[in-house]
Amino acid sequence: MHPPPRRRPGVRRLWTAAVAALALPLTLLSSGSTPAQAAALRCSVDYRTNDWGSGFTADLTLTNRGTEAIDAWTLTYDYAGDQKLVNGWNGSWSQSGRTVTVKNAGHNARIAAGGAVTTGAQFSYSGSNAAPTSFSINGTACTGAHQPPITVLTSPEAGAVYTQGETVPLAATAAAADDATISKVEFYDDTELLGTDTSAPFTLDVAGLTVGSHSLVAKAYDSMGASASSTPVGITVAAGPVVVATPSRLGVRQGESGTYEVKLSKQPAANVTVTTARASGNSGLSVTAGASLTFTPANWDTAQKVTIGADASGTGSAVFESTAPGHGKATVTVTQLGATKAYDERFLELYGKITDPANGYFSPEGIPYHSVETLIVEAPDHGRETTSEAYSYLLWLQAMYGKVTGDWSKFNGAWEIMETYMIPTHADQPANSFYNASKPATYAPEYDTPGEYPSALDSGVPVGPDPIASELKSAYGTDDVYGMHWIQDVDNVYGYGNSPGKCEAGPSDTGPSYINTFQRGPQESVWETIPQPTCDAFRYGGRNGYLDLFTKDASYAKQWKFTNAPDADARAVQAAYWADLWAKDQGKGSQVSATVAKAAKMGDYLRYAMFDKYFKKIGNCTSPSCPAGTGKDASHYLLSWYYAWGGATDTSAGWAWRIGSSHAHGGYQNPLAAYALSSYAPLKPKSATGAADWARSLDRQLEFYRWLQSDEGAIAGGATNSWAGRYATPPTGTPTFYGMYYDEKPVYHDPPSNQWFGFQAWSMERVAEYYQRTGDADAKVVLDKWVDWALSETTVNPDGTFRIPSTLQWSGKPDTWNPSSPGANSGLHVSVADYTDDVGVAAAYAKTLTYYADRSGDTEAASTAKALLDGMWENHQDALGIAVPETRADYNRFDDPVYVPSGWTGTMPNGDAIDSSSTFDSIRSFYEDDPAWSQIESYLAGGAAPTFTYHRFWAQADIALAMGSYAELLE
Repeated sequence: MHPPPRRRPGVRRLWTAAVAALALPLTLLSSGSTPAQAAALRCSVDYRTNDWGSGFTADLTLTNRGTEAIDAWTLTYDYAGDQKLVNGWNGSWSQSGRTVTVKNAGHNARIAAGGAVTTGAQFSYSGSNAAPTSFSINGTACTGAHQPPITVLTSPEAGAVYTQGETVPLAATAAAADDATISKVEFYDDTELLGTDTSAPFTLDVAGLTVGSHSLVAKAYDSMGASASSTPVGITVAAGPVVVATPSRLGVRQGESGTYEVKLSKQPAANVTVTTARASGNSGLSVTAGASLTFTPANWDTAQKVTIGADASGTGSAVFESTAPGHGKATVTVTQLGATKAYDERFLELYGKITDPANGYFSPEGIPYHSVETLIVEAPDHGRETTSEAYSYLLWLQAMYGKVTGDWSKFNGAWEIMETYMIPTHADQPANSFYNASKPATYAPEYDTPGEYPSALDSGVPVGPDPIASELKSAYGTDDVYGMHWIQDVDNVYGYGNSPGKCEAGPSDTGPSYINTFQRGPQESVWETIPQPTCDAFRYGGRNGYLDLFTKDASYAKQWKFTNAPDADARAVQAAYWADLWAKDQGKGSQVSATVAKAAKMGDYLRYAMFDKYFKKIGNCTSPSCPAGTGKDASHYLLSWYYAWGGATDTSAGWAWRIGSSHAHGGYQNPLAAYALSSYAPLKPKSATGAADWARSLDRQLEFYRWLQSDEGAIAGGATNSWAGRYATPPTGTPTFYGMYYDEKPVYHDPPSNQWFGFQAWSMERVAEYYQRTGDADAKVVLDKWVDWALSETTVNPDGTFRIPSTLQWSGKPDTWNPSSPGANSGLHVSVADYTDDVGVAAAYAKTLTYYADRSGDTEAASTAKALLDGMWENHQDALGIAVPETRADYNRFDDPVYVPSGWTGTMPNGDAIDSSSTFDSIRSFYEDDPAWSQIESYLAGGAAPTFTYHRFWAQADIALAMGSYAELLE
C-alpha cells in the first residue's frame, strides 16, 4: 500500500509579526433544489501484489471515474486459486470461498469524482497466484485502470563521462499496455527538452552539452494519452579526456580487499597507461593489483579493475589517484573499516550515490535539493526547492561520514554551506538594531480559513517583553538572529531572486532564492498557498507586493521576514553533538570545535521557539486580553512550530519584530538537543541563561511526551497557549499541560498534523538517542511503551518486504497533567488506518529501535531494526538510492482554487496572473514544462492516479544514517 495523501515532513508556515492564522473550512449548504437523477457509477481498480512464494500483499487503488462522489463503497472480486485472507487494512476485509469483500473504513468512505482511495491486505496461498480478472464497486463492474508505458533509458550508461563537444547517444525502449502503442519518446536534460523521436528504435544524438553533471530522462507517450518517464541517468561532460573511476567511494574491511573500475572517457590515438597509487591518507590501504593498466584504441572503454587491500588492524581513509598522460585524473576515496562492519559498507555505498554529482541531489553550490525529481508537491511545492530540514540532514550525513572515514572536512563544509545560503546574512536582515524588546510585535489574530484573510493588526492587545534579546546581543555582539530560514527556491524557479544579500533581484538571478509559502491558517494546505518573497520590495505581486493578502493595515512598507523551523535547527545541534563525540573518539576533536561552537550559538537563538507567540504568560489564556508575560513566564520551554523575525528594508525606517509560537507539537521535540545544550560543555550556549533554559526544556519535553502518550503507546498531537491562534476559549473539559490546552492536531488540519507515523519515528528516535547516551528512566518509560506498540503494528514478510504504520487516527484525550502523579491516559487512543513501505520513515523507525535496543537490550527491537534495514537494502535499491513507488491521488488538487480576495490582482515573476480565479497550477505555470506534467494532465482528465518513485534527500540521508547507526551499535 502506498502512502496516503498528506503533507510531508518539513511542513512550515510563515508567520509575520502581523499574521498567524490557523483554520477550519467553511461548509456551504444549499436547500430547496430539486433532487437530480444520480449519475451512473463508473470506476476502475488498479491491483498490484508483492509476492514471496507462499504469500503476498495486495495493494488496490479504487478510482472514481464518474461525475459524482461515491459516499460509501463495497469492493468485491474473486480469486481463481486457494488464496486465503490473513489480514487487511484501510477497509474491512472478509472472504467467503474465493470471493473477497472489502467495505470502506470510516476515513475513506467518500471517493470524490476523479479521486481515488487505497486499500490492501495480506494473503497466503499455494500453487499459482493469478490476479483477479474483474472487480465491482457497489455491484457495478469496474474497468481496469490503464497502465502507463514502461520507459527505460538504455543509453548512455549511468556514470558515463563524455568530452565537451562529443556527441552523447541517447536511446530508450518503451512498451505500452492494454493494446496501446507508443506514439513518441521525448528526451530531457533534467527539465530541458532535448528532442523527440516518434518511431522505434527511439534515439537521439545530442551535441553541445555543457561541462558538468547532467541528469538525462526519457519520457514515452502512448496512443491512449498515458505517459511515463524513465529513471534519471546521470552523466558527466568533461573539458577534455579523463580517466573514469567507479565507484568514487569504497569501503574495505580489515584483512580484506575491494575493487574499483577504471577506463578512459574517450578513444585515444595510441595506447595509454593508467597508473594508480595512494596519494594521501591511511597507509594501511594499498594497491595490490592493477597499479598499472594499459588501454588501447580498441579497449579504451572496457573497464579494468584496481584492487585495494587493507591490513589487519587499521581504520581510516585514503585517497587513490588513477592518472594517465594527457588525461584528467580520477580520485577514489577508500575507507578501511572494522572487520565486521558490513553496514558501514552499505553507508558508504549509499553515501556515494547521494553525493555523486551526476545523480542530481545537489545544486552547483552544493545545496541539497528536496528531491532528485522536480515534480513533487508536499511541503516544498517543487523538487528544486529545499528546506532547513534538508540542510540539517546534510550535516548529520556528513557527521556520520566523519565517523566512518575520519574525514571531518565534509562536516565543516556542510555547516559553511548552510551558513552561507540558509542563515540570513546581515544584509538580509537589516534594521534589527531598531528592534524594541519591550514590544516585540503587534498582535494579529489567526483565522480558521484562508478566506478570512487578510488579518487586521490590533495594537491594543497586550504583548509581553522579549527576555532574551539583550543577553543574545551581549553574548554575540550583534542584533542579527542566527537561525535558518525554513524554505529556499534553490534554482530560483519562481524568479523572486532573493538570494543572500539581494532583495527581489528577479528571474535573471541565478543564486538560491529565499521564499515563503504557508501563512493563512490551519486549513491552508500546500495546494492553497501563494508563494511570496522573503524580502518584499513590491516588485512582484500587487500594489503592496504580497503583504495585503495576509495583513490588513492602513499602509504598507517594504519589508523582509524569515521563519525558523525549530526541529531542523535542533537536528543541526544534534548532528554537531554526535560529530564532536565521534571526532574526539578519533583524537580529532579540534577539527570540528569551531563548527560545534556555531551549533551552540544556533541553539541559543533557538530558545525563541520556547516562547508564546506574543510573549504572553503561559497558561489559561482564553482571550486576547489575557496577561502579557513579564519575562520567562512567557516560556513554555517546549520546541514550538516556529519562531519568526522581520523588519523594514529601509534601515532608516526604524522598526523590526520577533515572535515565538504558542503551538507545540509532540513530533518537534528533541530531548537530545536539549541535553547537549544544557549539559555537554562544548555545546553550552554563551548567553547568561541559555544552558539553564535548555535544562528546564529537557525536563519539560520528557513530561510532554508522557502527557501525550496514548493508552496504546503512540504520542498524540500537542498543546497550545493560544486556542484557535487567537487566544480563544477552548471547549469545556479540554485537558491542560501547565495551563496549555490539549490540541489533537496542532497547527495544520489539511491533512491533520497528528496522523503521519513519520512524526512518531522522528521524535522517538531523538528520545532513543538521549536514552542511549544517559539511561534516563523518564525516557525509558516512554520508549518501553512506544516500542511495544510500534512493534505490534509492524509486519516483516519472509521476502524482507515490510509494512509499518502510515496514517494514524485518534480518539479521546489525555488526562490533565499532574507532574507528581501522571495520569494513565486510559481515555486517549490511537488506531492505525493504513500501512506503508515508506523507506525514509522506516529508516527513522529502525534508528529508534537501534538506539533503544543498544541501551535496553531488547532483542525484538534489535532484530526488527535489522530486518527493516535488510529488507529495504535487498528489495528497494535502484541507481539513485533506495526508494519505493508512491501513488499520488492528491495530485488531483493541481486545479484547486487559491483564495485571492475579490478585486485583488497581481502577477508572479514569470507573468502568471494572481486574481480571484487563480488555482494552484495557474500561478505555477512552470509545471507545464516539466517532463512529468503529462501524467498530471492525464489524471486531471479522468485517468488513473499517477505513480512516482521519489528520491527525497532527507529520506536517502536517513537510510544511510540508519545503516551507520546499526554498524556502530549493534553490528
